[in-house]
Amino acid sequence: MKERLSEVNYNHETDETHEILNGLEDMRSELIGYCYRMMGSIFEAEDAVQDTIIRAWKHQEQMRQQASLRAWVYRIATNVCLDRLRSAKRRALPMDLSEPAAVVTEPRESLPQHSWIWPAPGYVDDPGNILVSRETLRLSFIALLQLLPPRQRAVLILQEVFRWSAAETAGALEMTVAAVNSAVQRARATMAKAQLRSEALQADDDEVDEGLITLYVEAFEQYNINALLALFQENGSLSMPPFTMWVQGGANLAAFYQITRSHCVGSRMMPVRVNGNRPAFAQYVPSGEDGLLVPWAIHVLELSGGKIAHVHHFIDAELFICFGLPEHR
Repeated sequence: MKERLSEVNYNHETDETHEILNGLEDMRSELIGYCYRMMGSIFEAEDAVQDTIIRAWKHQEQMRQQASLRAWVYRIATNVCLDRLRSAKRRALPMDLSEPAAVVTEPRESLPQHSWIWPAPGYVDDPGNILVSRETLRLSFIALLQLLPPRQRAVLILQEVFRWSAAETAGALEMTVAAVNSAVQRARATMAKAQLRSEALQADDDEVDEGLITLYVEAFEQYNINALLALFQENGSLSMPPFTMWVQGGANLAAFYQITRSHCVGSRMMPVRVNGNRPAFAQYVPSGEDGLLVPWAIHVLELSGGKIAHVHHFIDAELFICFGLPEHR
């Protein structure tokens, strides 16, 4: 992770300097929310925001001449994201890349980190001056956004998510209002035609079923496969980026849990805030060293009709660092 702006050296320390510095830092969380939706990765988003703030800081003389500081900073953030996305391939969730496994085996085939959509920690969009819907942080919505060309994506996020006007969006992105309206229409049409499997698997329960969540944690920590299976819908499923394999249906879930038993028995779960406060847990597994538990995966649950529709197991040790979680338990 790059240094925060407060750690960057600067000269001529003044009250105005501090005001600019604090103003940029105050925007950090909302910018991460914007860049996360653009990039589909919290790792890329945090780096993009750091680049954005440092670029803005280095051009603070231009900043003082802007009618709208926010629009100017978002213009920089958009250009940073567009530069990073210029040669990038679309990020996705496993169920949008392939059919579920026909034969369940220990997962082996994987793709690099830049292939996948990753969850975001709870501080994204926290500032009260950004009133955005939690729905726009759902993993399925992030997956849909990745179908759009980057500039259309930026326009749609600013207008449909952050609720900017067409004029504000045009000013920030150096476009005409007509071009903004056209881009939004094309983006909406693309998303309406999309038939991503992840969208069909998304949670549809507005309220988290705390009883169901408690039962999931108990069943997983006890590694009671029958109890786990009883919590899923008949056609429930799970996935585990960076592995490409995902499994669906009771028999395949049972086979998967049995295959991974030796690795997961003895796990402990820690609740975490993820993507609009979706139900999620950090899984720590035994390391074999004096009972020490080490990071393994972030579980994000999709609930529907009082059952589990899908569990995303995001397997990446960097996530634990990004989420500020302990390195062991």
